[in-house]
Amino acid sequence: MTRLKADVPFIHPDCEVTDATFGRYVEIGRGSRLAHCHVGDYSYCDRYADIANATVGKFSNIAAFVRVGATDHPMEKASLHHFHYRSPDYFDDATHDAAWFEHRRTRRTMIGHDTWLGHGAQVRPDVTIGHGAVVAGGAIVTKDVEPYTIVAGIPAVPLRTRYAAGIAERMIELAWWDWPHERLREALADFRDLSAEAFLERHEQQTTKNSVV
Repeated sequence: MTRLKADVPFIHPDCEVTDATFGRYVEIGRGSRLAHCHVGDYSYCDRYADIANATVGKFSNIAAFVRVGATDHPMEKASLHHFHYRSPDYFDDATHDAAWFEHRRTRRTMIGHDTWLGHGAQVRPDVTIGHGAVVAGGAIVTKDVEPYTIVAGIPAVPLRTRYAAGIAERMIELAWWDWPHERLREALADFRDLSAEAFLERHEQQTTKNSVV
């Protein structure tokens, strides 16, 4: 059984990690590739995920073979091929096209807190997945996804919301993903046993009581 640590991400074998930072209790599945990204507290990806130029929030659940921030090819130029921006791979006297690589890195993908990206899903550059949203397996997301919305298909379209009206807004206001580790442990039974609405009722009251004190 994996025992995650607060200060060191658990990175399984055969991963490629370039210019990536990690929050607390993070796990990266075998064979995954991460570049120019941040993975927030408690988030994990399963095997062979590919995450580039992205910010992943807290408590994100990323299944195997998910691709986030897939890189572009220059469709407006004479050729799509990377020989003209990865030129040293082909020509001894040429350099990389630094401007093109910088352009890629600016097209940031944002994955919200407590999200679930299903097996083999893809999220395109410049897309934001809202807090609590679910992306079905195999979906290709080309547009922003609203918080607590379930999307599926190619291209992905909304299927339904996760909660009844008003619950999502209250959950975002509660922002339990910002709680300290000790409070998460205290509330563990409530996460397991209570509905979202019952959880809110209990912990909204507790938060109000603590703020008054």
